Amino acid sequence: MKMTYYDDFKYVLTDVGNIYLGAGFSYEELLSYEMVPFKLKAIISQYLLKETSADTTLESQFYYLEENTFLYQVFAQLKIRVKAQVPEEKKKPSGKVQTLYKEKLYSLQELAQMDLAGKKASGMIIREIIISKLGLMAFSI
Repeated sequence: MKMTYYDDFKYVLTDVGNIYLGAGFSYEELLSYEMVPFKLKAIISQYLLKETSADTTLESQFYYLEENTFLYQVFAQLKIRVKAQVPEEKKKPSGKVQTLYKEKLYSLQELAQMDLAGKKASGMIIREIIISKLGLMAFSI
């Protein structure tokens, strides 16, 4: 029997200024993933897991995130941005309607200010969490 695993959108990439996390990760998976910086693991275990479950995915966490919560404040300190895909319908010359996904980058505040019904109606899919290395460096534990 062949086993397949859903590992799409489970990645950690870094560049000079940011850390990019695939939104398919749960907090538990991030803690055991070797490429996640130690300081981020410490923030997850000391701050985030006191407010949410270890099996919560990043996609779910940010989809349901509300302003004026402790988690929002932690994420704001990390200067997080969120990359999402939003469906967009385009008419072809033949008259058929084609649905394409457009990638949009949201600030944490923009995302949290959107109401849940609006997110669901738009068909938004959260794909990537972008953490500022400067925000991570300045975060004191």
